[in-house]
Amino acid sequence: MSRLEILKTYKIYIGGAFPRTESGRYYKLLNKKNEVIANVCLSSRKDFRNALVAARSAFNGWSTRAPFNRGQIIYRMAEMIEGRKAQFVDELILQGNTRQQAEREVQLSIDRCVYYSGWCDKYSALFSSVNPVASQHFNFSVPEPTGVVSIIGPEDTSLLGLVSAVLPVIAGGNTCVVLASESKPLCAITFAEVIATSDMPGGVVNILTGTSKELHAHFSTHMDVNAVIYCRENVDEQKVMAENSSLNVKRSFIWHQDWTRDEAQNPYLILDLQEIKTTWHPIENIGISGAKY
Repeated sequence: MSRLEILKTYKIYIGGAFPRTESGRYYKLLNKKNEVIANVCLSSRKDFRNALVAARSAFNGWSTRAPFNRGQIIYRMAEMIEGRKAQFVDELILQGNTRQQAEREVQLSIDRCVYYSGWCDKYSALFSSVNPVASQHFNFSVPEPTGVVSIIGPEDTSLLGLVSAVLPVIAGGNTCVVLASESKPLCAITFAEVIATSDMPGGVVNILTGTSKELHAHFSTHMDVNAVIYCRENVDEQKVMAENSSLNVKRSFIWHQDWTRDEAQNPYLILDLQEIKTTWHPIENIGISGAKY
C-alpha cells in the first residue's frame, strides 16, 4: 500500500516548549528549484517578548549552576548532534548545500560544542586576577555573566553559525533569544530539539524564526535585554541596533565572520558577555600571641 509521508512541522522554541507563533503567520521556504520544502513560523514581537520572559526566568538557575555541569550539558549537545548527523546533513542538502559541505558543517558544529564545553570551567581562571593594592586588602576580579542576550543569527549558515553564536553565550552562564536564518532555518529547529533533549533547562536558549527586518529593532530596544549580538552583513541594521543599544546602555557586538575558521571559536567571545566584578577583602594581621588586630 502507498502511504503519505509525515512531513516535519517546524515550530519555534520558547522556554523548553515548541509553540507555534502567536501571530499565526508563516512563510514558505523554497529550494533552488523554487519548490516549497517547509512552512516556517513568522515570529512576531510578542513571540520575542515571550522568549525574553523565559530567558530571564532561566537566568538565575543557569548562571549559578556549576561550570563543569554547564560543560557536561554542552558536551551532551555534541553527542546528540552526532547521533542525528544524518538528519542535519539531509536538511542542509535540502537547503542547497552539497553533501560534502553539509557533512563538514555538521562535523564542525559537533567539534564546536566540544570546544566550548571544555572552556566552561576554565575561562574564569583565565580571565580572573588578583590585583595589587596599596592597603591591607585582597583585591579579586572575576567574570560574571551579563544576563539575557539577544542574537540575530547568521543568515548564510543554517547550523554552524547558529551554534557558534549561541555557545559562547551560554558557556559563560548567560541565557539567550536567537533569531535563526530566514533563508536556511530548518537546522535551527532541529538544533532546538537537540537542546530540549540534552538536559539544558528550558529558557536558557530560545530560538525564533522569521525576518530580521521585522525583529531587529525589538532585539535591541527591549529593556530586559542586557547585550545584543548581530551576525549579519546588513549595515543599516547594524547601525540601528548599535544606536538602540546605546540608548539604554546595553553591550552591542558585531560577530560577522567565516564560521568555518579556527578563529571563529575562542574564549574571548565568552569574555564579551561577562561583567568583571571586583571584590575587596581586608587582611587580618595576626600577632605573635595569636591575637588579630
